[in-house]
Amino acid sequence: MIVLGLTGTIGMGKSTTAKMFAEAGVPVHDSDETVHRLYSGKAAPLVEAAFPGTTKAGVVDRARLAEKVLGDAAALKKLEAIIHPLVRADADAFLARHRAAGAPIAVLDIPLLFETGGRNRVDKVVVVTAPSEIQRARVLERPGMSEEKFAAILAKQVPDAEKRRQADFIVDTGQGFDAARAAVAAIVSELTGDKSGKDAS
Repeated sequence: MIVLGLTGTIGMGKSTTAKMFAEAGVPVHDSDETVHRLYSGKAAPLVEAAFPGTTKAGVVDRARLAEKVLGDAAALKKLEAIIHPLVRADADAFLARHRAAGAPIAVLDIPLLFETGGRNRVDKVVVVTAPSEIQRARVLERPGMSEEKFAAILAKQVPDAEKRRQADFIVDTGQGFDAARAAVAAIVSELTGDKSGKDAS
């Protein structure tokens, strides 16, 4: 089974591209969704122990947690030390399940793939990109987003040009979603050896 790492800087269309892989019959593991699930499950007591007062009724209150860790590098590192191993274990179980089921490809959707050293966990990397003006417009439409927040997020992420340089495949969502869907189909076809463009399941 080929493990594809899917990544891209904020506003590039990574989540939409992940859905396109799923629609093509490829199993997709979503790191962000896994964190949400862990925050209402096994991570909650660990987070509460590390950051007292950040859970309500056994579920992590993300707003309270954000107050404790935002702008505090040591606190963020402490949180990541709790969450990252749990997300990784969940992804490993996901891969084992689909490997046993005979899936030819599986996708790990990891927003910070390069930033967290995830490159060595995958066989190939797909980077989702778009022109910077399209990215900026998309991000600034998000609720609660500002130029300052956008700049702060970009400062913590490996630049798009560097991600593209390290990519095995690139999906450009700036060309429109039909073109992106065709790029996804081409990747699936190439990796499964199926030149018909049918789904990989």
